[in-house]
Amino acid sequence: MNLADIIGSIGIVILLIAFFLNLFGYLEKDSVWYSLLNVVGATLAGIASYLIPYWPFFVLEIIWTIVSIFGLIKAVKN
Repeated sequence: MNLADIIGSIGIVILLIAFFLNLFGYLEKDSVWYSLLNVVGATLAGIASYLIPYWPFFVLEIIWTIVSIFGLIKAVKN
């Protein structure tokens, strides 16, 4: 495994944890933790896709990160 694989794997695991915790009712989609996990996971996956370089996935993850940041700001305000 190279550095991009490690970073990407950690990011994807974090995203999947957030997804499963939300799906099974342990985290609400409006919670700070859910948004924070999405920000961190998508950022790491985006970094990994930049390192590969795989641009379609990079764009997806950057947009995911930006949207998750807005969700995090909203969650913190509430």
